[in-house]
Amino acid sequence: LKRAAQLAPVPCRWNSGLPMNIGVLFVPQQEAWVVERMGKFHRILEPGLNFLIPLLDRIRYVQSLKEIVINVPEQSAVTLDNVTLQIDGVLYLRVMDPYKASYGVEDPEYAVTQLAQTTMRSELGKLSLDRVFRERESLNASIVDAINQASDCWGIRCLRYEIKDIHVPPRVKESMQMQVEAERRKRATVLESEGTRESAINVAEGQKQAQILASEAEKAEQINKAAGREANAMLVKARAKAEAIQLLAAALAQQHGNAAASLSVAEQYVNAFSKIAKDSNTVLLPANTGDVTNMVAQALGIYTTLTKPQAVKTQDEIPPAHEDSHSSATEVLKAEQGSSS
Repeated sequence: LKRAAQLAPVPCRWNSGLPMNIGVLFVPQQEAWVVERMGKFHRILEPGLNFLIPLLDRIRYVQSLKEIVINVPEQSAVTLDNVTLQIDGVLYLRVMDPYKASYGVEDPEYAVTQLAQTTMRSELGKLSLDRVFRERESLNASIVDAINQASDCWGIRCLRYEIKDIHVPPRVKESMQMQVEAERRKRATVLESEGTRESAINVAEGQKQAQILASEAEKAEQINKAAGREANAMLVKARAKAEAIQLLAAALAQQHGNAAASLSVAEQYVNAFSKIAKDSNTVLLPANTGDVTNMVAQALGIYTTLTKPQAVKTQDEIPPAHEDSHSSATEVLKAEQGSSS
């Protein structure tokens, strides 16, 4: 049995086979050959030409220094909210120390695979179902850290761990689909309502601006029309007043013009007394209301004083019969006073 055990082939990991010692060996690039001399570790052959002693030296392990890809079998795990998942992954690792990888563990591939599975179940138990799908990157990083802490004494370093597929139970999958559909309907309804609100606001703003602009235009139009009408009216009034003044001046400049002006003032005075106490009960009268002659004389005196400078300038043009016209106007007023009394 001992002889058979000694002649049994040594398990070969990550290599195509153990080479025979013929004294002169050529080691390929990215491979490390572990050599034992008389059953004890001797050295690790570097890539290139190497010399060994036949029968005494034996190539015990051949380790590949390339990055190795290992498929982690599908396994079941329970999340924090008691949902059973079927999950598998891919493990990427590399041999950093051929000595530890050869003598630190019997089967590094199997050890790393089992460690990845147990770590995966442990990490999934800390997360709910929704967080498992959202935090896949953090989950992968946690598994890599846990594997590196345990595999440091094996001379192996885990570079990456990627989750391939996550399978959920059919009923849970249907519930998730219903939840997604409900969420999408909710977002569609919210977006539609927001669009309606924005549309209503825009329409209201447009109507408001249109009304403001229309009112401003109407206001400007009314102002322009009013300004035009008032300007035209003022011009017409001014022209009429100027023509009336010219006619009045021409009439006063004629013979007996002052007498006619005196007669007009007397008539206006008498007409003013006919409207007393019609608009209000309060009446203010001068002290000499009954003396019409004196009142008319005062009015004529004021008129004479105002027209005196002009009379001086046009002294040569005024006829000498001014006193007679003034006396005749006084007589006419007295006659009217007598007839009225």
